[in-house]
Amino acid sequence: MAPVSRRMIRLQVSFVLYAVLLLLVPALDHAEAAPEALPGESIAAAPAGQFDRFEFLFEPDAYYTDLELIFALTKAPIPQVGEKSESEIYKTLLSSASLLPRYLVLEGSVNPMPYLGVYLKKNDREFYDNAQISGSFNWVKALTAGFEEPFAVSLLAGNVVSFDVSDSADVKGNGYSGYLFSMGKYHIKDNALISDRWEEVEWKIKGDRKSADKSLSWSFRVGAKLHGNPDITDILYLSFRRSRLDYKTVDSSLVNNSGFEYTVDLDRRTLHSIRHYFYVDKKWPFESKKFAITLSLGFVWESSNKYTGVLATSEGNNFQFLLRPNIEF
Repeated sequence: MAPVSRRMIRLQVSFVLYAVLLLLVPALDHAEAAPEALPGESIAAAPAGQFDRFEFLFEPDAYYTDLELIFALTKAPIPQVGEKSESEIYKTLLSSASLLPRYLVLEGSVNPMPYLGVYLKKNDREFYDNAQISGSFNWVKALTAGFEEPFAVSLLAGNVVSFDVSDSADVKGNGYSGYLFSMGKYHIKDNALISDRWEEVEWKIKGDRKSADKSLSWSFRVGAKLHGNPDITDILYLSFRRSRLDYKTVDSSLVNNSGFEYTVDLDRRTLHSIRHYFYVDKKWPFESKKFAITLSLGFVWESSNKYTGVLATSEGNNFQFLLRPNIEF
């Protein structure tokens, strides 16, 4: 890609971010004392919690660990929408997505298992090579593949709702919707770190809700990712993720104690698919201990057009199995 074209793309991204920030200005004077009800909700159905200008959240996980700082742009507390059905949760977040941004969420994230794969390949190559079972199955890659960066810094401009129930300490969680800008310095390819100052812009809905009987998390997003390394193809993408843990089940539905994630990457120039990432998981809960053993199975398919120049491979398209044991709390 010509340097001028790449600079133009970054100018377009900067313009989008500037436009989003302009939307925040009127939001500063909006809803000073009491929260405005979300569309389809009454104030009584969405009671106000205690106002905090700042709030920290930490979510540890073997594959994606993040620390969030939520900054309120108004004096309105985070709206509490209480406990809802799964379909009502999505409707509530879609409704809040149409509102002016009231919150900034600064997030730092690291991907421990993907980085472990990088470490093993670099520092214990004999062990890594012995993990190659067949042409498309290296069990170290199977355990650590999927994430294409070791860490990232992100900023969300959007809205936050709380699923906390005021008279129950067992029900808690937050939902987010808005525009997200992310950036990082490295890209992971075949368990190797590649220098790449990448930038990503997306619109997303994500969240989690936990209670004594179940846990639900989700993420729906669409966006673009631009790479500073000219040998990595810029993409547009669409992604869906859902995970549900049930300590008590009332039926034998397939959605109980299960989850999935699917992401498709398209070449920004040709709109041809160059990557498919998919897995399904099954959970085995231990109600007395409040955790579950999880096993995810899936694959990553990459087109030979994903990388060019020195990163290009002569082996054609690449297929990698995924195998992810984990513990979920």
